[in-house]
Amino acid sequence: MDTIGCIGLGIMGKPMALNLLKAGFQVGVLESSVTASILVEAGATAYPSVAALTTHADVVLTMLPDSPEVETVVLGDEGVLQSITAGKLFIDMSTIAPGVSKVIYEKMQAIGVEALDAPVSGGQVGAENASLSIMVGGNKAAFDRALPIFQALGKNIVWIGPAGAGQTTKACNQMIVGITIQAVAEAFSLASHAGIDLEKMREVLLGGFAQSKILDLHGRRMIDGNFKPGFKMKLHKKDLEIALATSDDLGLTLLGTTLVADLMAQAVTNGNGELDHSALYLFQS
Repeated sequence: MDTIGCIGLGIMGKPMALNLLKAGFQVGVLESSVTASILVEAGATAYPSVAALTTHADVVLTMLPDSPEVETVVLGDEGVLQSITAGKLFIDMSTIAPGVSKVIYEKMQAIGVEALDAPVSGGQVGAENASLSIMVGGNKAAFDRALPIFQALGKNIVWIGPAGAGQTTKACNQMIVGITIQAVAEAFSLASHAGIDLEKMREVLLGGFAQSKILDLHGRRMIDGNFKPGFKMKLHKKDLEIALATSDDLGLTLLGTTLVADLMAQAVTNGNGELDHSALYLFQS
């Protein structure tokens, strides 16, 4: 089995690396990660630098917050590109701009390395339960090679198309999720102000055409007032900005996405970027 070097061990990356270990893969991590010790206790090997990690890994997998972090880790002076060698595989499972994924793909291709953009949906729960949906862009042969890795991390795994296709699909996913959270938040706000029991409303709506995972999981969060982050507001804001930038490039106007992105931006500006994205409920009038 491939040895996998994992960079980015946060809310999503840590459980994903643990699931790779459970599946029998050898996993390398960076000593500098604040959660490295947990992975080492589970069987991972810690390395002092990106170069050392990349040298010992057959596959390098990144799970980072945003495009700038990925660019630094991959394309920087001490980045993955400087030490990865022909025949290896690079997989970025972060959610970043499709254009950045395409640049990374081209630079990796130039040195004989395949690169996949493979963002995920499912949040922290999906990462912990190895039930993520994984949408993949890049060459089909590289996808086939990576499939056993993806199968250790998720259940719904689809090769979408060429480089950048995975990230574009993820942008669409985040549009749907964000707009649906806003719809549930507005409905709950209306019901609450009208004196409706939210528990009973959620129960009956889950049995009808309005049923969704957002209504189920985030509706529960709204009722409980539990906004401990499974997916942070500031990160969803970033994802919607990616969607809007992509739509600008294509000459499109996305009215609903623009509205929700603006609301999330206001939440972040007001110091609530660390809350779960379901906290949109708190900002309804």
